[in-house]
Amino acid sequence: MTVTVRIPTTLRPLSGGASTVSVGGATLREVLQGLESAHPGFAAKLLDEQGNLHKFVNVFVADDDVRYLKGLDTEVSGGQTVSIVPAVAGGR
Repeated sequence: MTVTVRIPTTLRPLSGGASTVSVGGATLREVLQGLESAHPGFAAKLLDEQGNLHKFVNVFVADDDVRYLKGLDTEVSGGQTVSIVPAVAGGR
């Protein structure tokens, strides 16, 4: 199954400047492994030392936050979109 991964501006240097990348996988974990294989460096930016999503990275599968689904074990279907959204903090 191929899904489209939306790459945020801050991570586009890792994808050669591409705003979207097509990757195969049946779960988010497999999609992220495919993304890392195709474009090395994503795992270090998205995952902590234990292999879990960093707290400051939000990932959505078909507009649903994976933290409220099955995390990295969230199933993905062909044609779905996975969006990587860095957390925004600051202000007053």
